[in-house]
Amino acid sequence: MYRRIFLYPYLYRVKQQIISVKNLTKQYQTEQSSGVRNISFDIESGKIVAILGESGSGKSTLLKCIYGLLKTDEGEVHFKGKRVLGPDEQLIPGHKEMKMVTQDFSLNIYAKVYDNIASMLSNTDVQGKKEKTFQMMRHLNIEHLKDKKITQLSGGEQQRVAIAKALVSDTSLLLLDEPFSQVDALLKNQLRADIKRIAEETGVTVIMVSHDPADGLFLADQLLLIKDGQLLQQGEPSFVYNHPDHIYTARLLGNAVVLHAAEAEKIGLQAKGQTVVFYPEWAELKSSWNSKRFEVKDVYYKGFYEELLLERNGVTIRAIQLNRGEHKKNDHVQVNIDHFLRF
Repeated sequence: MYRRIFLYPYLYRVKQQIISVKNLTKQYQTEQSSGVRNISFDIESGKIVAILGESGSGKSTLLKCIYGLLKTDEGEVHFKGKRVLGPDEQLIPGHKEMKMVTQDFSLNIYAKVYDNIASMLSNTDVQGKKEKTFQMMRHLNIEHLKDKKITQLSGGEQQRVAIAKALVSDTSLLLLDEPFSQVDALLKNQLRADIKRIAEETGVTVIMVSHDPADGLFLADQLLLIKDGQLLQQGEPSFVYNHPDHIYTARLLGNAVVLHAAEAEKIGLQAKGQTVVFYPEWAELKSSWNSKRFEVKDVYYKGFYEELLLERNGVTIRAIQLNRGEHKKNDHVQVNIDHFLRF
């Protein structure tokens, strides 16, 4: 009995709702699609949420509305149960418990790393300010850069400084707008891992927007898929990936193969609808009673695997080959597609 009583407060704390967006609409131009329309969702405290979509889909607009930088046309954003005020309702736009890191990082480029981060803390407790600043630099693995000026740092290092600056003042919600857009491919995975680790260590909730699905699949506990200002689907990454509600979702997350009904039937798939969709990894290179013979039209090297461009009856699809070099251009292979989606 006592054990169950003590567990309940912990469970409540973990599942506490921190953000609630209700019927949010923000339009820039009435004559064409822009902004966001009638979007609703909730976010639990301590979660990492990725808002994904193509450029111009409304991701950044949504993020700015959550922060309180934009005045909404309709609907509301609630933070810990209280409505987030718009820029017309307060002297300084934004919410004091939230911090936003934008693509330009908003750093003082002539100041040192330490001073950039420490500037977010008051001087009422100088020793505490110093300890907290160094603690945050250790979190981001930038303590060795403390005396360097921002102009002396790489893009990835500047990104870490910007995040440290945002988090040092007891931030509850960190908003990241395309956080890896200025970071080269070698640093992306490390930065993603850093953000995931920091969220676990500090308990901060993170909402990030990105046009790169890998950011959401790597980092997020929850995905929000946006297209033309509308929320198409939300849920855990693995569920959304394997059960997309829209062709757009499958294309965005996994570069899915999309075939019209007539094309699907030419390669032996029963459409029962207008469109058949499957990911390249769902096309298995194996011989079975229902496998079909395809010709390898091209082979694309992808590092530890290869992507095959396959053709049958004038229809092309893509498949994954883990054993590099096993099948080459102009070879014939047996392909089995047991699992596919119908739209």
